[in-house]
Amino acid sequence: MDNLFIAGTDTGVGKTVLSLLAMRYFYRNGYTPFYLKPFQTGCDDPYDEESDAKFIYSNIDQLKEKDPAESVVYCFKNPKAPWFACRDMGKQTDPKKVMKVLEEKSCEYCPVIIEAAGGLLVPVMENFLVIDMIKLSGAKVILAARSGLGTINHTLLSIEALRKRDMMPVGIVFMNGDDITASAELISENMEAVRKFSGIQVAGVIGRIDDFSGPEGKVDEIFDAFLK
Repeated sequence: MDNLFIAGTDTGVGKTVLSLLAMRYFYRNGYTPFYLKPFQTGCDDPYDEESDAKFIYSNIDQLKEKDPAESVVYCFKNPKAPWFACRDMGKQTDPKKVMKVLEEKSCEYCPVIIEAAGGLLVPVMENFLVIDMIKLSGAKVILAARSGLGTINHTLLSIEALRKRDMMPVGIVFMNGDDITASAELISENMEAVRKFSGIQVAGVIGRIDDFSGPEGKVDEIFDAFLK
């Protein structure tokens, strides 16, 4: 199984929730997955309540006794693009360090689920974007997108950016977990537009999850659609 990079069309679209569901999917199917967040911003450390790794580790039985710091390469306090959050702290990031961690984890786990920071064109350093990190990793891309108004533009632009770099997502998942959820009609039209103009079928829709202790639902069908 190839490593998977959970990318997003924007910040706050649901990448962490999708990463959680991916981890649980692989555990259920007999794999030994590992969650990796190369660049975490907006929290003091990996144990902060705002930490994505803390969220993942707290909601997966197999990880509850393990250290979420193992999954975070860089952690910066300010909720900004990694380049600026890192600069605020007088530090520098090094993609080679991320790749070293990814290579080490890939030898021990399968697959590694890597979660991006923000959207594809978010800078992680002065001349290096999230999409460059994805390209360097060699992982397959799963694109998380909002399900409602505006997602056609954001999703198609993201696909175009990937295509320009000879990458394409193996799947697109609409996340419908905002406080104001999109109607079934709007979601259907958005899926139709994405399929028509990109040639990629949206694999499915993840609705709002109030209880993360057992959120599977139809998740297996969505991952099966582009992983098998």
